[in-house]
Amino acid sequence: MTEPPTGPRWLDDTEMRAWAGLLETYDLIHRQVELQLREEAGLTMVQYEILTRLDESPAGSCGMTELAERMVASRSGLTYQVGQLAKAGLLVREPDPADERAVRAVLTEAGRRLLEATAPGHVRVVREGLLDLFTPAQVTQLATLMDTARTHLRQVVPVIPPRPRRKRE
Repeated sequence: MTEPPTGPRWLDDTEMRAWAGLLETYDLIHRQVELQLREEAGLTMVQYEILTRLDESPAGSCGMTELAERMVASRSGLTYQVGQLAKAGLLVREPDPADERAVRAVLTEAGRRLLEATAPGHVRVVREGLLDLFTPAQVTQLATLMDTARTHLRQVVPVIPPRPRRKRE
């Protein structure tokens, strides 16, 4: 009986092409979307995603920890971005009625209007830059592949690292 080889299981040419293609495609579509959002709305892609997640949430609001988890973002990075959006009047921060220590981000009417004005351009860029390159069957296949990867990674990757414990003296 032969023992399994030790050491890394290197990527073959096709696997490397798939991995490198995923990374480059993400970088390019991200840049294209980012340019459109900055030009049309003065937003970054992260800020647009925050507003979109709030718009999709019940009552247009979401707790900061839940929002960070859904976006796979650090608490500090999200807090900064939410602060920028609050300064622009696109959302407000309110105490969470269910937890006095927590804060909720709430989409304002100005934020909702900006989303409505920006969404058509955003969808156009996503379609032209990615989705319209494929047949409907390929888009379905891509969605299925991404669902599989996302489900697996959500189970094994710590989305929000635990806060360091403070030493008691």
